[in-house]
Amino acid sequence: MKKYGKYIFKRLVMGIVTMFFLITITFVLTRLMPGSPFDAANISPTMLAALEENYGLDKPVDQQYLTYLKGLASGNMGVSYKKTGVTVNQLIASGFPVTLELGLISFAIALVIGTFIGIWMSVTPSNRVRGELLTASTLFISIPNFVLSIVLMLFFGVTLKWLPVLWDGSLKSYILPVAALAVYPIAQVSRLVHTSFTEAMHQDYVTMARAKGLRKVRVLGLHVLKNALIPLVTVAGPMVAFQITGSFVVESIFTIPGIGKEFVNSVNNRDYTVIMGLTIFVGGIIILANLLSDVVCAVVDPRIKLDAKN
Repeated sequence: MKKYGKYIFKRLVMGIVTMFFLITITFVLTRLMPGSPFDAANISPTMLAALEENYGLDKPVDQQYLTYLKGLASGNMGVSYKKTGVTVNQLIASGFPVTLELGLISFAIALVIGTFIGIWMSVTPSNRVRGELLTASTLFISIPNFVLSIVLMLFFGVTLKWLPVLWDGSLKSYILPVAALAVYPIAQVSRLVHTSFTEAMHQDYVTMARAKGLRKVRVLGLHVLKNALIPLVTVAGPMVAFQITGSFVVESIFTIPGIGKEFVNSVNNRDYTVIMGLTIFVGGIIILANLLSDVVCAVVDPRIKLDAKN
């Protein structure tokens, strides 16, 4: 792994710089939000001023920013303004396992089903079947997961009453949110695998293998599939990150106690520290997922060079 050292180091530096800009931009945007985290119809101006002073919101923005960076450097993301005595670290620790579980389950399902559909589109002799599958994948890519969540909830939960519409921790309560999260990546994976698999089937090494008398199933399994899945490895990291972060609205719809629900609530409540902490946490996941995806892809396919100069 030494030959990847310079590349990994460069990407880490780029990730740190990106994270710094993310922190700065998010901090500025939270302070530009109208109102105060403690605004309420029945709160007096004196009480409001006292609360802002207690949390340091009465200080100049640059001082608030430096204070936040100092706390962040020690791993302290601050306390929630809306949940008394609860830190952002505690919210992440309690909510992220649920979000991670949903994201990984939906990703695994999307990977298996999407790969199967993509190969099916490539090897089927029926142009009609291929066209219908491509049309379906295009349709499902264009549907946002929150729209699909509502449709699934109304049809399977309200109309048919087969599945619970609200999260209760049971196995059945996983089905609708996982389905809502998995549909888009299934369509994305199927189209990607279809394209790469079809291209691989027409490579010279496949023609040579068939000329040697190897069975079609063996050629497709050993030669075509291995090379066709390399583009999938490239996007796997970002896709996992998307599955984790893309569940935010879905979690809110199904009342799932993950970090997505906390993030949506924090925006609605102008809970600055929670917005900051979750944004930084999710940003770190995306940066690491992209880095790991690039390195794994280079390890799987030696033809891919990681040039530290690029």
